[in-house]
Amino acid sequence: MSSVTQRVRGRPAHPSGPTFLTYTPDGKKLITAGSNNVVRVYTTGSDGEPTNIDDCHENNTAVAASNDIFLTGSEDGFVTIYSLETFLYQDLLTRCSLPIRDVALSPDGIWAAVASDELEIKIIDTRDTRNVQYIRDLPKPPKHLSFHPSGSHLAVSCTDGIVYVYSVTTEDPNLSKKFDGLIRRLESDDEKSSKAIWHPDGRAFAVPMATRDVQVVSRDDGEKQRAFSGGHMGDITTLAWSPNGALLATSASDRKILLWDTKTQKIVARYDYTGVINFAWHPHENICSFVTSEGELFIYPSFLSSENAQQLQKPLQPAPFIHDPLSETSGNARKTLTNGLKRPSNAPARREGTPDSLDDILGPESAGEEDDFVEDDDGAGYLDEVNGYGKRSLDQVNGYEGPDPKRRATHQSWSPRIHQSFQPGSTPWRGNRRYLCLNLTGFVWTVDQDTHHTVTVEFYDREFHRDFHFTDPYLYDKACLNEHGTLFSCPPTAENPAMVFYRPHETWTSRADWRTQLPAGEDVTAISLSDSYVVVTTSTNYVRVFTLFGLPVRVYRQKSSPTVTCTSWRDYVLTMGNGPVGGDGSTSLLYTIENVKRDEICQSEDVVALPHNTQLKSVFFSDQGDPCLYDSRGVLLILQHWRTPGQARWVPLLDTKSLERLAGGRKEETYWPVAVAQDKFHCIILKGGDQYPYFPKPLLSEFDFKIPCTTAATEDPSNPAISEGAKLEESYVRSSLMLSLLEDLVQATNASHSQKTELSRREVNVDKLLLQLLNVECREGEERGMKALEVVSLMKDRSGKLLEAASKVAGRYGRTVLQDKINELAETRLMGMDED
Repeated sequence: MSSVTQRVRGRPAHPSGPTFLTYTPDGKKLITAGSNNVVRVYTTGSDGEPTNIDDCHENNTAVAASNDIFLTGSEDGFVTIYSLETFLYQDLLTRCSLPIRDVALSPDGIWAAVASDELEIKIIDTRDTRNVQYIRDLPKPPKHLSFHPSGSHLAVSCTDGIVYVYSVTTEDPNLSKKFDGLIRRLESDDEKSSKAIWHPDGRAFAVPMATRDVQVVSRDDGEKQRAFSGGHMGDITTLAWSPNGALLATSASDRKILLWDTKTQKIVARYDYTGVINFAWHPHENICSFVTSEGELFIYPSFLSSENAQQLQKPLQPAPFIHDPLSETSGNARKTLTNGLKRPSNAPARREGTPDSLDDILGPESAGEEDDFVEDDDGAGYLDEVNGYGKRSLDQVNGYEGPDPKRRATHQSWSPRIHQSFQPGSTPWRGNRRYLCLNLTGFVWTVDQDTHHTVTVEFYDREFHRDFHFTDPYLYDKACLNEHGTLFSCPPTAENPAMVFYRPHETWTSRADWRTQLPAGEDVTAISLSDSYVVVTTSTNYVRVFTLFGLPVRVYRQKSSPTVTCTSWRDYVLTMGNGPVGGDGSTSLLYTIENVKRDEICQSEDVVALPHNTQLKSVFFSDQGDPCLYDSRGVLLILQHWRTPGQARWVPLLDTKSLERLAGGRKEETYWPVAVAQDKFHCIILKGGDQYPYFPKPLLSEFDFKIPCTTAATEDPSNPAISEGAKLEESYVRSSLMLSLLEDLVQATNASHSQKTELSRREVNVDKLLLQLLNVECREGEERGMKALEVVSLMKDRSGKLLEAASKVAGRYGRTVLQDKINELAETRLMGMDED
């Protein structure tokens, strides 16, 4: 860090009082406005006198500029448009009944947002001032406005100490996020700042806090990220990102301007200036300008030292996240380009785009640098070097005739789109916290403390288990939890290989937890824990199986690779991996189920039933030991007949998008799968566009299964028969499925008396559902007789009592022909039983 003693001389721009400045986007002009009725326009690079625009409004409170016009707002409520070409008054943008507090122009210069002491914000088309949008749901007057770099959102800092982020892509702006507890409550005319300024990459914004620190907040999830702290001894008055986001400048009432490195959040330079209240970076050059409360303007050429000036030459830098999602991958999954082509390993890092940039919308195919997919892998020298921005220099392009098209085709590097590895039940980092495991037993979560992590394990049933908390120097990133113990794994580091750690909940010896290290160069992609075994899949496509006391019992290489995930139940282990590539360039997802104890393969490299453009969200075993999965379309599936090789099939248990609570668009929510237990789907309801659960500890919800059987209007009040029949049909299909799953379990295991009793009860329940369905068909009329007889033929009645009841139902409705046929069916079954 350096303390800069060289000072530039201030220019008397305006009388003492609030003073404001802004650069035009092209950097050619600098506009200042203050408490007098003169606006000054300075030309960058010129030492001459500025152009004065007289007879403006006095007591200006805001200024904003595009390349062609600039706007000023004043305490008398006027917002005026001036031309930068003629330096004359052009138009009245709007007038408010109370003083203007801020004016912001969208990045394209078309829309102007106006904040005043009124409880509304106007967003006005500068080309047609009659085209106005309003934000009218503010509880307190706004103080600051800031447009997102894409122009899609507007951040509003209000005097109530709350930051509101509005989506302004539609005619009626709507509230996207509300951030409380970030900024202090300030009066609208206070010189202290509470402005939320967007980082140039658009993924986060920074706000000055009451603690005199600057906090970075993620736009998508609202979580606090890195903070710039410990620099100022006074209240912050202004802050501004450099154009590429690599530096942050702040000033405060302690008479200091501080320059921060975005990546490290360290102070790299200090400047001693008194009363700085507004600051602006030049869009392209190493020039900064700021104004003071005395009306002085400082234009500071070569503001950064030669060392720090290199930061401005960098491409767009990422916002300072604690765990940047752009730099993290899931497990060891390889990221591929949209068109399947891999970038050369020696290609320089390119400038990252914003979430709304043209490159991200059109995909990599639209970028010129992606067309150059030839790799000089044989050293023939036909691939020219690229510069730091991923482009070839002009002389190279002019002297380059291109490779032979046939040779070019043979040397292109293509890679399929694969399913990335993931840990079931875990969430990504959100701020400095994440869940490592969420299930019906409890949950495991970790907090990043920079030098180490702290891990907490909590249980729902505290009568049998005690919560525990420990310091984690290994930085565990995966965990599993069940009634017997907790399993952790950590990634490899430069000093230590990847490691697996198991801690039992109860033990009769002094120490029963164990750790084991994986071979060097091997990373953990997924782990699972059952009542009998610990399963680990790795980046080398090995499946490693240990006993609960750390004894290795299986090590084998998975056929489908790279590995995706794994789960286990008792002696059964399910692993998933990437299979053959389909016509769309994506790999299929394959699974294998093995009984480790008996060394038997139940299903080998079978296909996971995922529709096109659908991702696997979670996979787990139900409480009865049946594999289940949940996909990105919100469908829960269960695997039927999986113990018989070649007979397994995925059956939908529930389509969450067809839930009654979502009918009519009354609610917008998604669901985080937790478990399938007691014939219910246990999940966490996610609202507000969230994709993952977060803190505080979420509540579990449960939904009954509902197999998507028909599109009939099951809730049509005008035709109750259709409604009742459709419900009974779905109940029959669902009950038959659950009966089939229980039959497989009883036949494959040493079933208990209660399980056999439950099986008999379910068989009777299925027949009772068919009897109710028969009643509906008979009530509909004689023409439904054939379907009614078919319903009766599906009964598995062993005693004959339900067939006798079916005959009585047909007789009650006067269906004599149907009754006779039911009696014939009963006699045929009775004779068949006598023959047996």
